[in-house]
Amino acid sequence: MKSQITILLLALLGVNIAKAQSPETPVNGSAYVFNAEKSPCLTNEARKSIIQELENNVAMLQNEQRLNYNGTHRDGHVLFSWPVQKADGIDFNDVWSISGYLDHNAAYPNQLTDYDCGTTTYDTSAGYNHQGVDIYTWPFPWKLMDDDSAEIIAAADGQIIAKGDGQYDRSCNFNSNPWNAVYVQHSDGSVAWYGHMKNGSLTTKSVGDMVAEGEYLGIVGSSGNSTGPHLHFEVYEDNSYTQLIDPFAGDCNSLNGNDSWWVEQKPYLKPNINAVMTHSQVPDLFPTCPTTETTFESSAFDISDTIYFTAFLRDQVVDDVIYLKAIRPNGTYLYDWNITVVTSASSWYYYWSFPVDAVGEWTWEVTFKGQTETTNFTVSDALNLDESSFSQTSVYPNPFYDVLQIRSKVPVTKAIVVDVLGKMIKRSSNISEGIQHINLETLSAGLYFLTLEGNDGQQKTIKLLKN
Repeated sequence: MKSQITILLLALLGVNIAKAQSPETPVNGSAYVFNAEKSPCLTNEARKSIIQELENNVAMLQNEQRLNYNGTHRDGHVLFSWPVQKADGIDFNDVWSISGYLDHNAAYPNQLTDYDCGTTTYDTSAGYNHQGVDIYTWPFPWKLMDDDSAEIIAAADGQIIAKGDGQYDRSCNFNSNPWNAVYVQHSDGSVAWYGHMKNGSLTTKSVGDMVAEGEYLGIVGSSGNSTGPHLHFEVYEDNSYTQLIDPFAGDCNSLNGNDSWWVEQKPYLKPNINAVMTHSQVPDLFPTCPTTETTFESSAFDISDTIYFTAFLRDQVVDDVIYLKAIRPNGTYLYDWNITVVTSASSWYYYWSFPVDAVGEWTWEVTFKGQTETTNFTVSDALNLDESSFSQTSVYPNPFYDVLQIRSKVPVTKAIVVDVLGKMIKRSSNISEGIQHINLETLSAGLYFLTLEGNDGQQKTIKLLKN
């Protein structure tokens, strides 16, 4: 599948800033458009090969009298839980969005009808109509994959009738490579395909083993025909593989109509705040595929730092309003404002940058569609703090006028002073006795950086303010 990233400048961003107590810097951000080039998840050859393997394995399990499905259809059918979840310990509020549903319009190309009579699906000029639902990870898709943050779980109880692992999982284009996948048959005979998994992440269970609803199956990856981590979830009525099922009930579901296969069907649009974060720099969200994103995430800053505030949204729609607050440690607002969305998107991120004006624990708060998410971060004054592993070393007074005293339990053998442009102003060394003070009376008033080095190679850099 193909991912296309659209970076929009403020003039094209699709957001109006309301007249409120807002930061002077503008809102920035972009949309993430997954599979913009409409590439199929499977080639016809790969699909035929998979079906042949499934049929062979079912025959084998029957011969060994280990096939759980007894060949009869009970009344009704299984119901599915959602097959993607965030792993334990992940700070994000959520880790997924939907790029495409099953296409119910057999015509092509660009003849699209999803279960809800919309066009959130795709086909190709070669005649492929999307046969499942694509659930992609957001935000930081590659980092989520690398960190095993987005888990694929069994949507219903069933028996593993095939699994394939060991395939390259950082695909960036249409190719003929097999995907890593697990295939589960349920007690009613239906079969669910879970495709594009991360290499080496699949359940240790084998063909013939049973899995329970909600049980771990693997990690969302980008194996096979894919240009970004996502799960392709495809369902068949039985192991003849002639009748697809669309689990979503809707007026334009031509397969099973208004019969939902979900325990609780999610709405067509699922507006959500996937993450609220703070950063030391603008996150590198869209590096060249398949490079992992650099998040620059941080929750600790100095009072002199400019902080980057982000909000990662799912399914925003024109005229939605997003409310934003930067809340000081004493509960007052540095900024309290809102923006109005004018561009619909299944995933979008915003960022603002501005300095803060107080030390202590701050709160960054985002409210969207009645949902509020926050993240806390601390601001300190580095002019008066010891910051690094050279923890027993300190300098005083700071701010200073002329001579700077050094207090350390271990000898300080080297001291280097540089200005804000990185130019070295002074260098001192004393290996035998250590350095106890530095005379800086000739320096002009301003900000400097002092790097101290101990006799065991430890280093510490301290901001200095010369009065």
